[in-house]
Amino acid sequence: MSTIRLSRILQKGLGSQKFRFSSLNRPVRFSALPFKTGSMKFHCRPIELSYTKLNNPNYSTGVPNSNNVSEGVSGSENVIIHKEKLGKINGYFNLMRLDKPIGTMLLLWPCTWSIGLASASGNFSPYECFSMLTLFGAGALVMRGAGCTVNDLWDIKFDRKVERTKNRPLASGQITKSEAIVFLGAQLSVGLAILLQLNNFTIFLGSSSLILVVLYPYMKRITFWPQSVLGLAYNWGALLGWSAMYGSLDISVCLPLYMSGICWTLVYDTIYAHQDKADDIHVGVKSTALLFAENTKPIIAAFSVATVSFLALSGYNNGCGPLFYLGSVIGGSLHLSWIIYKVNLDSTSSCWKYFKSNTWFGFIVFASIMADYFYRSYNAPDQLN
Repeated sequence: MSTIRLSRILQKGLGSQKFRFSSLNRPVRFSALPFKTGSMKFHCRPIELSYTKLNNPNYSTGVPNSNNVSEGVSGSENVIIHKEKLGKINGYFNLMRLDKPIGTMLLLWPCTWSIGLASASGNFSPYECFSMLTLFGAGALVMRGAGCTVNDLWDIKFDRKVERTKNRPLASGQITKSEAIVFLGAQLSVGLAILLQLNNFTIFLGSSSLILVVLYPYMKRITFWPQSVLGLAYNWGALLGWSAMYGSLDISVCLPLYMSGICWTLVYDTIYAHQDKADDIHVGVKSTALLFAENTKPIIAAFSVATVSFLALSGYNNGCGPLFYLGSVIGGSLHLSWIIYKVNLDSTSSCWKYFKSNTWFGFIVFASIMADYFYRSYNAPDQLN
């Protein structure tokens, strides 16, 4: 049996730039025991294992070196730039409050109520109803973002002094004023594109709401009732939804619905304002939270009664059936009562929790309106106008 001269092979291989396993002038022969010598032989030809030097400066190993830096931007700098871009995008998302969809839902609910009541009043198909709901959903998302951008442009100085708002994109410097204005223009352009899908009367009516959107942030400086102006702006959809379906307004239905939404806004936004009441006193911002003070709960309870009463009047004038009253009036009253009873107005977390819970009131009303719509459509078609 031939012997393998490993030491000489290793010495020869390691001593050169290329690693070579050589047979030393003849093939290395192996004998497989316990078979007889020579019963199994392997003739191993020379095999070369070599390395290649990386001379290409554009090839990145993931480790910054002098070649990489001299040719362009280092890997660490690329990471920093990438993070800055992601931070800027995240800043725009936060400027629109996409991380807090509760505002979009509170803006959307009055639109859905109005569309549902209009669909029940007229002989509109479910396809027409849900197509309009989808369009208004997109519009609410965009226009709520535009409203938040306007608000933050007005309130940069105030936001920097308030603990809850000091990290907002404009207040923290993540987004500049000029960038926010350009972004606002883009949002309004998208909102206009959505609005142009509707009839001419609704286009005019929708455009007129921009005055309220711009005025609301200024109201916090001059009156303790900025929530009432917010209510006027935030519930404009109670008028738009009906006009989008009919091309006109039925004041007997739309006006009580609009008033119901305004009273509801005074309930939930007063709770919201209690989060910042200490900072608001310091910076000079006015709100119903400061105006109502210790009497907040009985006052917002009165506004809750007005909310449900106007809602019932709107449904009555629209010819709604018992399903509407069971959900909107009884269910809505119970939910608002529960919110007012449970909320701790001196706790920021409690105010935020029960402020968000108001979206369930919006859903309860919408569900009861749609239940009435389907009942009248399929079981009592003679009740349809």
